[in-house]
Parts: sequence; C-alpha cells; structure tokens
Amino acid sequence: MKLATLKDGSRDGRLVVVSRDLSRYQHVPKISATLQHALDNWDLVSPALEQVYASLNAGDAIDTHPFDQQYCHSPLPRAYQWADGSAYINHVELVRKARNAEVPASFYTDPLMYQGGSDSFIGPRDPIFALSEEWGIDLEAEVGVITGDVRMGASTGDCAKAIRLVMLVNDVSLRNLIPNELAKGFGFFQSKAASAFSPVAVTPDELGAHWADTKLHLPLLVDLNKQPFGKPNAGEDMTFNFAQLVAHAAATRELAAGTIIGSGTVSNKQGNLHGSSIANGGVGYCCLAEVRMYETIESGKPQTAFLKFGDSVRIEMKDEQGASIFGAIEQTVTHYQERS
Repeated sequence: MKLATLKDGSRDGRLVVVSRDLSRYQHVPKISATLQHALDNWDLVSPALEQVYASLNAGDAIDTHPFDQQYCHSPLPRAYQWADGSAYINHVELVRKARNAEVPASFYTDPLMYQGGSDSFIGPRDPIFALSEEWGIDLEAEVGVITGDVRMGASTGDCAKAIRLVMLVNDVSLRNLIPNELAKGFGFFQSKAASAFSPVAVTPDELGAHWADTKLHLPLLVDLNKQPFGKPNAGEDMTFNFAQLVAHAAATRELAAGTIIGSGTVSNKQGNLHGSSIANGGVGYCCLAEVRMYETIESGKPQTAFLKFGDSVRIEMKDEQGASIFGAIEQTVTHYQERS
C-alpha cells in the first residue's frame, strides 16, 4: 500500500491512498483524515485503506484524481518523534579516518542515534531554506521507517513487526555548525535543519523481496544539480538493520505510533575518491561530507564545496522495471529571506 499527505492549508495535511504506479490517488476522509490518525488506529483502518489501494490498482476505484507530487507534504508533516541513526559504519569510519582517529569498538555493536526536530518537516518539493551558505549546507540521503506503538525494551522481532511504513529521507545538515555543537558535549541542535521525506510512504510488503532482514536492498539514487551523484545500495554495508535501530530507540522508553527512525546516510564501502564517483565507475555518495572526507584522506584537505543557494538535490529509488517507488524528493537551496 502507498500513502501520501497532500497540502491543504492545515498543519497535518490530508491523507490519500496512491496507486502503485503513482498515477492516481483517492481521498479517504471516511476512513482516516490524516496519516497520524491512521497510525494511531492502524489495526482498525489499514484493512479499509488496503481495499482502496486494491481498487486503485485494479482501475475500478471511483472519484480518483491525478497524483501530482508537487502538492505533497512529507507523509507526516510533523511527528511525535524523529530519531536518526548512523547505521552505515563505513560513513563513520571515513569521518574518523579523515581526522586520524580510530572508530571505538562499541560503534559496531551499539548504534549511534540522535533525536532531531520533528515539530515541522518540509515537503519533498519545498526549498531547503538557510540564512547563510557559511553554515555548510549538506544533503543526507537516507531510508526511514515509521513505527506503530513500541513497548519499552521490545525485542528486535517485535520491533520488526512494528514497522508500518518505509520512506526516503533528506536529513539536511549544517556541517560547519557541527564541530562547535559537538564540542559542547550535548549533541546536535542548530546544526540539524528541518528534514524532508519522500512524497509517498509504502508498507514493507509493497517492497517484496527487496525488503529483507528489515533492510531495503535497492540503490538509492541521488542527483546533484541534475547530475548523478550517488547510487549506493541501501541494503549493503548496513551494520544495523531497522529492527535493531527501533529496538535501540525503545531501550529506555515507549515509542508512540508515528515515530520516525532514520538509517543515517547510506554509504557503501568502495575504493579511493577517484574510483568512488559515479563518473569513474563507483556508486558515488549520499552526502557532500563523504566526498570531502575522501579528499581529506587523499590530499590532506577537502576540495568540494557544500551546497550553495540555487543548487538542486534529487533523491529517488526505483524498482527493477525503472518505476519510482516513493516518488522523488526534489529541493533547491534557497535563502530564507526570499521566502514568500
């Protein structure tokens, strides 16, 4: 099943069911007005939503409309909780290597995770607003899941069953603000801007064999300024799967339905910088920081700049037939004062 939230002037938008090919949608106000309501009442409303989805795909649904991703908000425009992991240890290894530091042994057994702002996400076609390019604006292409209720101390098996939906993420980071924040010993805050999620969130069964061991085994496609930038496989080199990440988040607290858990930047192990880019036969990158780390390792300093005003980012995932699964995150970096 594929679900989306359309902008309607309210904070939480309007839930719609979207056809598998992303061509049509249907409003479902009598079933559930918002995605959060659906998650809160999942066992009750999901069978009815599945019936609408089946009718859409069969072509016999009534009162349908053309689906235009331009009008989508993130599936949850705001959420009770957004926690982002760092499940791809290759990314962490590069960070440490770039500054000649070892990766602590615990990082391979105990996931890294931070709690981000969730009161207001940005839509998948909204600008990435910032006040200054000096902040070091960066994309981070990821996969994320939305959970149902999870009890404190839940097992990984129970956490796997609690995963309701899967979507893509752009976890915008302000890299030049990170060092001073981390030096305080209190974690990220100002350095993590509002995140965006794919136009559509899908149930794990929709992903078929590509959803295995609570990992999504497909390439994550990233374009920067309309040029291929990354295509790493999200299922490879993922040290912690989503069941483990959810269990980590729930170790000392209950998770409410609608909790979003991110994978962290998707990163595959590969060769040196020149062999890692798509242009040179590699799988590329899901953030600019990773390019800069390779450059630092190879030449002693980074050369690639962070995002500038006017730069564009596109994040998408396609099935084996080349069809978009989640729709595309398409954003342009924009000075906040230009907001109308």
